[in-house]
Amino acid sequence: MTESTVDPSQVKITVKTEYLDEQSEPEKQCFAFRYTITIHNASDSPIQLLARHWIITNADAQQEEVHGEGVVGEKPLIGVDTSYSYSSHCVLNTPIGSMSGSYYMVTATGEAFQVPIPTFTLAIPNVLH
Repeated sequence: MTESTVDPSQVKITVKTEYLDEQSEPEKQCFAFRYTITIHNASDSPIQLLARHWIITNADAQQEEVHGEGVVGEKPLIGVDTSYSYSSHCVLNTPIGSMSGSYYMVTATGEAFQVPIPTFTLAIPNVLH
């Protein structure tokens, strides 16, 4: 693989989060969240997401790292000026936490690069941040 000519800042990541009340059990310190991520390719080359790396942090500053292939069982190819969205979930043992990480991607010509995923907060409604 060669170094990429794609500027990672040309790949825009947006995140929406939701507390899953019906799947949570606060009395057991189990708080479930859904996150929906949209990846927009503003570069001039199609890109493919091959792997992910997450750092999940709870309110007690305990961290868990997750590495894996693709996202939700897919390794999506994202065309020029198009977007790809997916939803997944995370369970925390505190009512607030955060996630950040990166995606490992390649261009159609095999150029590898990483795209940082900005930190986002997971929190039950009406909790002070």
